[in-house]
Amino acid sequence: MSEQNSVVAIYGAHTSAEEAVKELQRAGIDMHSLSIIGRGYHTDENVVGYYNTGDRMKYWGKVGAFWGGFWGLLFGSAFFAIPGLGAVLVAGPLVAWIVGALEGAVVVGGLSAVGAGLFSLGIPKDSVLKYETALKTDKFLLIVHGSATEVEKARDVLESTHPENVTFHSLEAVAAAAR
Repeated sequence: MSEQNSVVAIYGAHTSAEEAVKELQRAGIDMHSLSIIGRGYHTDENVVGYYNTGDRMKYWGKVGAFWGGFWGLLFGSAFFAIPGLGAVLVAGPLVAWIVGALEGAVVVGGLSAVGAGLFSLGIPKDSVLKYETALKTDKFLLIVHGSATEVEKARDVLESTHPENVTFHSLEAVAAAAR
């Protein structure tokens, strides 16, 4: 498990998630501590494809500008085809957590590779299941991790952006639940 706290916000539309990222940036939140994840396609759009240019992945499709902005702003990007979730795009440090979970065969019973990455980040399994369900229904997850102070500041900013849900995951709460 991670040694960090995290806050996860669920947004119903990419425009809401994008505005939340801008608010976090204006508030001085370190963009290297932020990840965003969402499904890579919708039935009403025609995705032409994805390609990689050095350290940046490009996305052609209806929300291409949305994802394209994150590839340059956040640290790391990936496209995964995950059974049960489908095509998933991830930007930020969560990419490394997912890859680490896959490489280390840390996939926890009943969780997808994304779920295992979230669990490795220190998010409890019951919350991970809630987040996987949100992804299956085409929602976007915005995750900030770091010290308790940093994450509490991010939570305050995220709450002001009116997400569908905001949950703070502290090391103390996770440890208490494990006992």
